[in-house]
Amino acid sequence: MRGWIIPIGGKLLTTTILDRFVALSGGAAARIAIIPTASSEPDMGTFYERVFQRHGVTQAKALNFERRSDCDDGDWLEWLGTATGVFLTGGNQLKLSTTLGGTPVGHLLRERHAAGMHIAGTSAGAAYLSEHMIAYGAEGSSPRAGMVTMCAGLGLTNRIIVDQHFRQRDRMGRMLTALSYNPFCIGLGVDEDTAAFI
Repeated sequence: MRGWIIPIGGKLLTTTILDRFVALSGGAAARIAIIPTASSEPDMGTFYERVFQRHGVTQAKALNFERRSDCDDGDWLEWLGTATGVFLTGGNQLKLSTTLGGTPVGHLLRERHAAGMHIAGTSAGAAYLSEHMIAYGAEGSSPRAGMVTMCAGLGLTNRIIVDQHFRQRDRMGRMLTALSYNPFCIGLGVDEDTAAFI
């Protein structure tokens, strides 16, 4: 059975979302791999290790895939292969797709998710979860040609397009534009401090 896909809209202020993610991943026995690749903050991985420790997880490890060559690291791949949950931080989703796409890490994430591992992502991490990813675009409520640029995401589902910080950054127009390019999909706009459990 496939694992849960959990897009989070950014700015996690309440504990409810991470509490549920941790519970799904095994509670105190959870083994959470944190992928801070999207972030430009050098201590983002360490920050989330502490966050998950406060949620009762004793095994939370940041895997700092900064370059594509890092995605061949045997120790990190082994750790990722035994994780019960993966958390993708916020930042720049295009950095996620260009660093992880087509690498052993990307393949392993899809393989482990298909086998039951849960994958959550906040902000940029949320956008990256689906096959059709919004790379960037303009704000505004009305769709316009050229308002959004799409690229390939992780590919856990091809049925939805995720956009994050949705109402806070007025992203309805770029979502509608993205859907006009991919009419097969359902648009999922996720507000800050909000998540979908799919």
